[in-house]
Amino acid sequence: MPPRTASCGSGRAPAPESARRAGVSEDADPDTLEHWSFEQRRVQTVVDKVEWYAVSGDGERVVVWHDDDLRVSPADHKPEEEDHDVITVDLSRVRLEVDPRAEWRQMFDDNARIMATHYWRADMNGVDWSAALQRWRPVVEQLSTHDDLVDLLWETNAELNTSHAYVIPADPPGDQDRALGLLGADLGRTTQGWVIERILPGESSDPAARSPLQAAGVGARAGDVIVAVDGSVVDPAYGPAASLLGTADKPVELTLRRDGADRRVVVVPLAQEETLRYQDWVCSRRDYVREHSAGRLGYLHIPDMMSTGWAQLHRDLRRATLAEGLVVDVRYNRGGHTSQLVLARLSSTVVGWGRARHYEQQMSYPSSAPRGPVVLVANEYSGSDGDIVNAAGQAMGLGPVVGVRTWGGVVGIDGRFDLVDGTSITQPRYAFWLQGKEWDVENHGVDPDIEVRHTPADFFGHRDPQLDRAIAEALEQLGRRPAATPPPMPEPRVRPGS
Repeated sequence: MPPRTASCGSGRAPAPESARRAGVSEDADPDTLEHWSFEQRRVQTVVDKVEWYAVSGDGERVVVWHDDDLRVSPADHKPEEEDHDVITVDLSRVRLEVDPRAEWRQMFDDNARIMATHYWRADMNGVDWSAALQRWRPVVEQLSTHDDLVDLLWETNAELNTSHAYVIPADPPGDQDRALGLLGADLGRTTQGWVIERILPGESSDPAARSPLQAAGVGARAGDVIVAVDGSVVDPAYGPAASLLGTADKPVELTLRRDGADRRVVVVPLAQEETLRYQDWVCSRRDYVREHSAGRLGYLHIPDMMSTGWAQLHRDLRRATLAEGLVVDVRYNRGGHTSQLVLARLSSTVVGWGRARHYEQQMSYPSSAPRGPVVLVANEYSGSDGDIVNAAGQAMGLGPVVGVRTWGGVVGIDGRFDLVDGTSITQPRYAFWLQGKEWDVENHGVDPDIEVRHTPADFFGHRDPQLDRAIAEALEQLGRRPAATPPPMPEPRVRPGS
């Protein structure tokens, strides 16, 4: 875990969940199915909403799937209301008998065939794929569970020694209806009971980073004792968690005790605290850089190279680039595909300034361009496009990389194939050559320009040695090359008395 600061908290930086769209609740417009008649020379809509369809062999019927509903209707015209020509297929009556081991044999062979067809090199990078399959195929007969199969496919794919060869079961483990509700707080057991030690502050710009105990009407504070959950007294050994099973995203009544007085409040626990704790960690790192650079440096954290990381970059970019220099933290970056966009933003140079009356701050051009040096910070969890952004930053001369060698996986995927039971499999399809490193980032990573290792103590202490070294490097560069500053006001074009 990164070091703690008093103002905003601590903990390893968890990357946010999949893309979030603040304030957007509607689904995208559905696809429609149309029929073109060569005889009549016209097109007409056959089905208004469709996710998947298939046409019968004689062209008379079309099978349409939408919103878990399967229908058979005419293929050449839109059926009228109460049209008896439309049949809804009752899927609840479908019964299947599956021989698990036969299915697993098929899945093993399908994974092998798809990998051989789509791996980035036809020669499988020198691996004897047939021999590897022959070695692992007999294990299929010894499997007892689907988990065993997943492990077997992972081990088989690992023969290729290539990143991004994933096997992902269709369903998450466990009963999701029993998901633990989380309060977004650090709790501790004391002689008075289970006490709220710290409430995570939340981030108003991120809908998933809400803090349940800070919701309107709750009024919880650090030091409050959680006495009961939905009227049940909190277990003194296991705490509130034992009573919060199955409460994720559902209203729950808490009894809070403060100064001997009890009061009841309603909260909506979280299904996961990852985003909330992530934003808290970013806040702590932002404060750390501001404090240790005396306000001269801005801070950005980029958790991934996808929509969430792009949003996080712009959540702080305008404010961060007001400072003289920039520390760009790509530790724990989970990768994606937006590194080119990120680098374009970070490598832009201030070439102009705008001034307006009643605006104290002059505006740089391009907007939100770094005014001075950029220093990247990476660790062993910077992977995939998180590898690439560091390697490309070095090749472009953007700035030094501080930290430790990155993950080392740059043969990318697109995730287009599933096996018969919905298990997702990926094939390393898109290899990457990088200037100065050629093909060697895969299975090695990107070596930092300035190596700074974190000891176990550094993850739990107040200091962040990697950020300390990045700050020192940025300030040293500012000493040699000051940040861009706006010009003074020009003299009036018409001078008094002229």
